[in-house]
Amino acid sequence: MRILIANDDGVLAPGLTALHGALHDYADCVVVAPHEDRSGASSALTLDKPLRPFYLENGFVGLNGTPTDCVHLGVNSLFADSVDMVVSGINLGANLGDDVLYSGTVAAALEGRFLSRPAMAFSLVSRQTDNLPAAAAIARSLVEAHEQLELPPRTILNVNIPNLPLERIKGVVLTRLGHRERAAKPVKWTDPRGKEGYWISVAGDAEDGGEGTDFNAVMQGYVSVTPLRIDKTHYEVFDHLDGWLGNLRMTSDA
Repeated sequence: MRILIANDDGVLAPGLTALHGALHDYADCVVVAPHEDRSGASSALTLDKPLRPFYLENGFVGLNGTPTDCVHLGVNSLFADSVDMVVSGINLGANLGDDVLYSGTVAAALEGRFLSRPAMAFSLVSRQTDNLPAAAAIARSLVEAHEQLELPPRTILNVNIPNLPLERIKGVVLTRLGHRERAAKPVKWTDPRGKEGYWISVAGDAEDGGEGTDFNAVMQGYVSVTPLRIDKTHYEVFDHLDGWLGNLRMTSDA
């Protein structure tokens, strides 16, 4: 089996090295990651310039593109043998609730949705690296167990790991996405030449973080596993919208 490992923190990120270290003796692992931090890139593809891979001494491949670019090329172009599975991370920082809309870590996994094996995105709920070994051990356990899964096509698993040593993690639980409050306002900034700009500010706190959510799980010391799918169709409103559209009158000024 060949696993493609990617991330959004960049090809030199410690989480990427930790994830590769946890999996390299389990499968044939290849690494393709952005040459710099591309957090928040979501599922963007680079369409306005060529993508140029470069090769590090450790065998990792860096790319002047987004996390999605990395997986797209890794799956479709860079390797003579096919890739069987995509694993993303380990991100330094949570990807909970609405974060999945923006996360490059999750987007990298989503780009692996066409493969026969489920893709996984791993995030440590901290910017610190002290508990990366625990996160790597959990990632290894989940990837090793994936062959027992029977999931619909194009399903990915979003995994958030509390910032705790392995012996203090209480277990692994199935969760749904919670929801965040609206983000803080962008911060206005003026450079030394007097030109104004804005920094995107911090994400909102958990608005829906009760029992059963990914927010609640990690707060209680559990690893959160949330299955995601690409289909964002809101099926529950079909009946209402069908009636609304049926009563819609088309008008013209002509």
